Amino acid sequence: MVQRAAGHTRDAIRNGSSSRQKKDADPKLYIEHIKKVNDVFYDQIKIADQKAAYLFTFMIAFLVSSAEGRSVFNIGRYTDGRWTEAFVSGLMAFAVMFTLVSAIMVVLPRNASNGTTLYWGTWAVNRERFLAARAEADSDFLIDEYARNVDNLAAICHRKFFFVGTAFRGLLVAVLAYVVLLALFK
Repeated sequence: MVQRAAGHTRDAIRNGSSSRQKKDADPKLYIEHIKKVNDVFYDQIKIADQKAAYLFTFMIAFLVSSAEGRSVFNIGRYTDGRWTEAFVSGLMAFAVMFTLVSAIMVVLPRNASNGTTLYWGTWAVNRERFLAARAEADSDFLIDEYARNVDNLAAICHRKFFFVGTAFRGLLVAVLAYVVLLALFK
């Protein structure tokens, strides 16, 4: 009975109706909410950049401090050694480079052709739109701009976290290959 009532409530919410009368919500609540979403997405972008910086720094420190890590980039390792050692070394070298490239892809600058008034790179294009909306006292313009900006930030977050995820996977493969090299060939 409770599940059925809960399902009925969920359906009513999805359909935009409820047993309570709709009240006119304060428009400020919506702009405050979309501002908060904008801030959260912006923070997520900073977090992705920080993760990429940590991964990049770790990989560089690993290569600088580990003779075994550096040796996978020595061609002699592939011509003079056993094929199994060469394979694991090649896998590790590939994983290290993959991780570094993925981390770099996270922080690469991005072009926004559909930027809003909240993005400095498209301000020259959007300045007149903003001034016209202000002259007309168009309050919907602000919510629309925040919503468009959130769409842009969501796309940026998606792209950045895709590369953060691939960088972590590359790191995992590099560490596993490193452990195999140490365990089996040293």
